Amino acid sequence: MDKRILGISAFYHDSAAALIKGNNIIAAAQEERFTRKKHDPGFPAKAVEYCLQEAGISLSDIDHIVFYDKPLLKFERLLETYLACAPRGFRSFVTAIPIWLKEKLYLKKTLKREFSALSGLAEKELPILLFTEHHQAHAASAFFPSPYAEAAVMCLDGVGEWATTSVWHGTGNQLKPLWEIDFPHSLGLLYSAFTYYTGFKVNSGEYKLMGLAPYGEPVYIDLIKDHLIDIKDDGTFKLNMAYFNYAAGLTMTSARFDQLFDGPPRQAEAEITQREMDLARSVQVVTEEIVLKLAHTVHHETGLTNLCLAGGVALNCVANGKLLREGPFENIWIQPAAGDAGGALGAALAVWHEYLDQPRSVAAEGKAKDQMSGSYLGPRYDNVEISQCLDQLGAVYELCETDQLIDRVAEQLRQQKVVGWFQGRMEYGPRALGGRSIIGDPRSTEMQSVMNLKIKYRESFRPFAPAVRAENLSDWFEQKEDSPYMLLVANIKAEHCHPMNEEQKQLFGIEKLLIPRSEIPAVTHVDYSARIQTVHADTNPRFHQLLTRFYQLTDCPVLVNTSFNVRGEPIVCAPEDAYRCFMRTEMDCLVLEDIILFKDKQPAWQESEDWRSTFDLD
Repeated sequence: MDKRILGISAFYHDSAAALIKGNNIIAAAQEERFTRKKHDPGFPAKAVEYCLQEAGISLSDIDHIVFYDKPLLKFERLLETYLACAPRGFRSFVTAIPIWLKEKLYLKKTLKREFSALSGLAEKELPILLFTEHHQAHAASAFFPSPYAEAAVMCLDGVGEWATTSVWHGTGNQLKPLWEIDFPHSLGLLYSAFTYYTGFKVNSGEYKLMGLAPYGEPVYIDLIKDHLIDIKDDGTFKLNMAYFNYAAGLTMTSARFDQLFDGPPRQAEAEITQREMDLARSVQVVTEEIVLKLAHTVHHETGLTNLCLAGGVALNCVANGKLLREGPFENIWIQPAAGDAGGALGAALAVWHEYLDQPRSVAAEGKAKDQMSGSYLGPRYDNVEISQCLDQLGAVYELCETDQLIDRVAEQLRQQKVVGWFQGRMEYGPRALGGRSIIGDPRSTEMQSVMNLKIKYRESFRPFAPAVRAENLSDWFEQKEDSPYMLLVANIKAEHCHPMNEEQKQLFGIEKLLIPRSEIPAVTHVDYSARIQTVHADTNPRFHQLLTRFYQLTDCPVLVNTSFNVRGEPIVCAPEDAYRCFMRTEMDCLVLEDIILFKDKQPAWQESEDWRSTFDLD
């Protein structure tokens, strides 16, 4: 009988729960989607409840609960480090002990108490509780759902218990650790240091730094390499900790870092200057260099043709795209929930395949699809549930036949209306993939600024992603490989681009944003790149059907796809979340399964407070 295994990630950031039954992933979701608290780090009670409900079981039916981290191991390594720094380090360590004892060392007791309260079971009646190591969970999330029978695995993040970069060899149902780079030397924390220094929030603003990079020039590369990081030929590296403060202090960077770059960190919400753009571009280039060098080393050492990626750095889709184009591996697969949320799934899969020694189901090489079901692993709502919710909210709506609905929405998009698109199961991971999306016409020269400033309430420089029918990918983009999880960046094909004249080439910074660069300017970044999502009929048939109808109307098989939320808010989960976001913004139309709503037909919307003040704007 297939075991039911519940994986948990929690207490750092992006807590989540995932449920598997044997080889099958039944459900997975982040806690933030239910609590509406972005990057919620708390115990994922609501995510657990959802997973159990999706499976139609109770906690007593679970065979194993597994947590994605071993805090005691982290504690032991911290003790070693602080003692080596005595006496100052020892005093700092002693001060920190009460927090660690409460929050980390007694984690097993905390988890049992939380699960007991959630289920009503006595602690001795709870399922068996296990722990994986942090990077083991990342590696398992990358390899076991992948389409490969054998692959190299790279995990790159801020820090697990102690590893910051780890390399594995995955074969069948086993993962063999090969080598690792340990804290405090961390590519993820280097990138986070620049995230902090340029005025964005660590653990949530790194993608803003990546989006800002094409506006700048890589003028700080030599400073970074000469002072901050020593990069070896094989891609391994060491940071000069004199410039960083995260190992023993409360900030990411030190006073020496400020001196090196001629000033203090940018304050949040302050003007973004050319310096921040150049810093972003410089650290992005350095990151890409390290990822490429590491990949070449791993390829040389293993001789394998397949590579799997996980960890927060694996969400750097620009580096991923470069690795696909210029790296040594024939095939690359990236876990869509590559960050800590994905650790919940990886922990569960590690127990099934490694601890219980159960085999994987992988199709013949070259024919296999991954096991993630398009990453549509969250809750869904039917028309009856949606209607009941809308009635309670006093909304005005219409119920349509599916084909009629698709025709009406495609026509709205052709008229350059902005549409909230809510259908099927919610996505697992940070990307909206056509389940909880805001969509628009990529041909519009106004769409990017409209969506950024009037819909998302976010910085004007932020790029949007194209969702493209998988069948038309290579007609519009310089890429042949599928990108279903929006984790690869490639260039727009030359025949669809508008070359800049000499005067336009002299523009700097945000001025670059004013020049339409292609036939689909709303999804073309200033360097002619795009973060691509390929849409497949087998994993998201309705979104694929909408793209097909839009293609028939416009000769363009591409739509703007951004997450259904505003800045500082998690992606919407339930119908009421979607309606509130729709009414708070300047979206024109909302689609909830077979139900369509138009903004101009809705009753007046009133907020009891400044709702944006409740969100974390970073």
